[in-house]
Amino acid sequence: MSNLGKRLKNVGPGALVAAAFIGPGTVTSCSTSGANYGYTLLWAMLLSVISVIIMQSMAARLGIVTGKGLGQALRMKFTGSGARTLIAVLVIAAVFVGNIAYETGNITGARLGVTAAFPALATPTGSIALALVIGIVVFILLFIGKTGLIEKVMTALVVTMGVIFLVCAFVAKPDWGGVLKGLFGFQVPDGSSWMTIAALMGTTVVPYNIYLHASSAAKKWAGGAAAEDVDDALANSRFDTAISIGLGGIISMAIIVCASATINGTGVTIANGGDMAVALTPLLGSWATTIFGIGLFAAGITSTLTAPLAAAYACSGILGWDENLKSFRFKIFWIIVVAAGLIATLTLGASPTQIILFAQAANAFLLPITGILLFLVANDKNIMKGKQNKGWFNVLVILVIALFLFIAARNMNAFISSASALIKG
Repeated sequence: MSNLGKRLKNVGPGALVAAAFIGPGTVTSCSTSGANYGYTLLWAMLLSVISVIIMQSMAARLGIVTGKGLGQALRMKFTGSGARTLIAVLVIAAVFVGNIAYETGNITGARLGVTAAFPALATPTGSIALALVIGIVVFILLFIGKTGLIEKVMTALVVTMGVIFLVCAFVAKPDWGGVLKGLFGFQVPDGSSWMTIAALMGTTVVPYNIYLHASSAAKKWAGGAAAEDVDDALANSRFDTAISIGLGGIISMAIIVCASATINGTGVTIANGGDMAVALTPLLGSWATTIFGIGLFAAGITSTLTAPLAAAYACSGILGWDENLKSFRFKIFWIIVVAAGLIATLTLGASPTQIILFAQAANAFLLPITGILLFLVANDKNIMKGKQNKGWFNVLVILVIALFLFIAARNMNAFISSASALIKG
């Protein structure tokens, strides 16, 4: 087998991350960005993809070198009881609670995808039944507890989404000159667009993915005693991260391009991915509604699986519990996330758009916390066994964290307004 073939065979943890961030939030944020601002905010997605490759490659390296997830590594870094308690509270607040909001948006988005593709199911009874079926399917897949099976399902769904959204983008016949200008123009159309910028970045560089990637990379590649084994695993991981997340970024940009080419300037309002699917009918034909709906459903299912899994990895690790899918204590965390997300989907009065966009924008505030913790661990010589960050890489990480601190500060008022709207329903 060729070296490229071996690299492709080892694709896995990166695909989990790509499947996680291409969720209903991505479809919704990208659709509304393209519909409202055209190609203008493509630069925000480009920066997000670069940022996520930087952060996730650091997380994967941590998992490979230490054989532990970020939560477990934080326990190694902070040994005092007071520090551990504080870190545990931060992690659980930032990941566990946040992922419940995420799971609500994920189940809602998957349901929207099905009803867009099959309008006959868009009834109150049908919506309830769909949410329950989605919740049951996710529960069964996670309860089986086979990481390899989940990786294969995620990889297949990412490829499916890639084909669907790229076809939609090319058939829409975009202005490629406008696409290039949007990618490198770094324009901010107006003050209200900062909420969209935060949502685009928050939907791509996701805090819980850092915990998910470190743990999944540890399980796939850690354990080689010889230095060359570790180096080979790191090379496989870098390839996996670049290919998987790069594809995820292209898929996200394809959604923006499709919405820009077909909806922007027409006066059509896009509130969520389901609306985007329906809006394509008079422009591209009924087939577009169906396949876009299927893509939205795939996006929802992938994220509905990864959000509770990541919460369980993060919380089990930070509490010093075994990060084993078969462990009862591990299962408790993901069961709570799935159940709470399902209940919120069925009972919460807020609109799907409010739920999804709020969860994405909230990430812009939670990411710096996780990023700083990962940065501290990845620079610890004892923990990283000589594989700590290089100086030039630290510069990149600091720039990424600074970027998200800036976005969070710039977006504070809009975030508070969004939170108030969600609470009022």
